[in-house]
Amino acid sequence: MKKKRGFFAKLNEQKWSFLFIAPAVLLFVIFVLGPLVASLYWSFTEYNGITAPKWVGLANYKNIFFNDPRFWTSIRNTVFYTVGIIPAGVILSLLLAMAIDQRIRFKNFFMVIYFIPSVTSVIALSVIWKWLFAGEKYGLINYFLISIGLKPIDWLMSPIWTLPAIIIMSIWAGIGYNMILFLAGLQTIPTSVYEAADIDGANTWEKFCNITLPLLKPTMVFVVIMGFIASFQVFERIYIMTESEFGIGGVLDSALTVVAYLYDMGFRKLQMGYASALGYIIFMVIFVITLINLRFIKAKVDY
Repeated sequence: MKKKRGFFAKLNEQKWSFLFIAPAVLLFVIFVLGPLVASLYWSFTEYNGITAPKWVGLANYKNIFFNDPRFWTSIRNTVFYTVGIIPAGVILSLLLAMAIDQRIRFKNFFMVIYFIPSVTSVIALSVIWKWLFAGEKYGLINYFLISIGLKPIDWLMSPIWTLPAIIIMSIWAGIGYNMILFLAGLQTIPTSVYEAADIDGANTWEKFCNITLPLLKPTMVFVVIMGFIASFQVFERIYIMTESEFGIGGVLDSALTVVAYLYDMGFRKLQMGYASALGYIIFMVIFVITLINLRFIKAKVDY
């Protein structure tokens, strides 16, 4: 009899468990799984969001890869943005982490100051930097250039300077987050290892190359791979700093990235089927990068 009561009590408990998780599952199906399935279907159709979708098979994917120069421009810009962001961001954040890891006064104050941009709204940061990069003498950066005798630069109106300007802003905005990750990694390195190196007569550079970098390998891999993923998903700062009545991406699409191009095709030109195909191409790129991330994170690191 007790076993029977225990069975029904367990069954009743499971029913309540399912009832509690049902709202989260329902929201997931409606707002995540449903749109994923719908966009997958739309990627094989010609769809403008108003009329009924028309099946075209792989035509959208073929046009993207073989007949769409703007797509390849967005890929080139995204790769350039990624290459500009990751090395500089990693090096600067590592140097900052090593500096703050020393016994200095106001250590916590500097940590907070450098980390604030990472928790500030991207929209707010983009608006501020758009004013800093304003052309002629109206932007603060150009005002400084003029004050030291240099010519002002049309940062966001020049096909040469638009993407580098956004890269500068992105490095500044993300340096604090990576600094915290590196700082956490540095604090896991035993001080006894450095003391042994001092006894052996190793200098600062030798300790950095033979101790710090090898022991920071897991953190370094994580920062780099997550940087790749974030770079391929960049959108807000591109939209805020380059959007105009003529489109998004700056002059001659000089700052057009893949996600910005997806937005332009889907929500400005109402080519929802084409934009859905772009979305799945971006998904596959990020998926491959994520697999690489998991492979390195799970790999056994030999110290």
